[in-house]
Amino acid sequence: MSDAAQLVLLDVDGTLVDTNQLHVIAWQRAFRGIGFEIPAWEIHRQVGKGGDKLVAAVAGEAAEREHGDDVRSLHGDEFGALIDEARPLPGARELLLALRARGVTTVLASSGRAEEVDRYIDLLAARELLDGVTTSADVDASKPAPDLVEAALERGGGGRPALLVGDTVWDGEAAARAGIGFVGLRSGGIGAAELRAAGATFVYDDAAELADRLEEVLFSDPSTKPHHS
Repeated sequence: MSDAAQLVLLDVDGTLVDTNQLHVIAWQRAFRGIGFEIPAWEIHRQVGKGGDKLVAAVAGEAAEREHGDDVRSLHGDEFGALIDEARPLPGARELLLALRARGVTTVLASSGRAEEVDRYIDLLAARELLDGVTTSADVDASKPAPDLVEAALERGGGGRPALLVGDTVWDGEAAARAGIGFVGLRSGGIGAAELRAAGATFVYDDAAELADRLEEVLFSDPSTKPHHS
């Protein structure tokens, strides 16, 4: 596997677990709690960023200065009330098993809170299938800053061909800033054209399709070879 990707970083929300819409609902309720009525589509466009960036992106810098911490706290409460609705996305565990079978070092690179990610690991029965985990607690700046991806690369040992699998344009931007390839999944609700524009040279519907076609990703240079399907 000397010419293949040997380190794969995986986003979690929208990539392995079906939580993006739950986050949209939680953020919408949180903004409503401080008197802001934000359309769901505007929030969905920003899901994948950490809460440190999402408030300003959705409601503006003034809202961040005056209400940022309150909105983030409310979002945590609202999402906590919804998290039992979270389910694995199709093929999520199969992808982890396929990576393990090929000896690929696998690290979760999530902007989510540590307690949420820990719960998802149990939901996926994946504790023995991972070589490392990073969450919002590990960095000061969330995606699309490269900090989380760089921390995950370090957690995985670094120094080897690597790529990030994610479902948002923010994943693609973070991967580009960290200097690694990006594989996009449509399971988070973002279209293939936007994922490609964000740097994805392979785009699949979900983790199940990626697991089935893993060889073409691992044994290709994701920075140069386009996905033809």
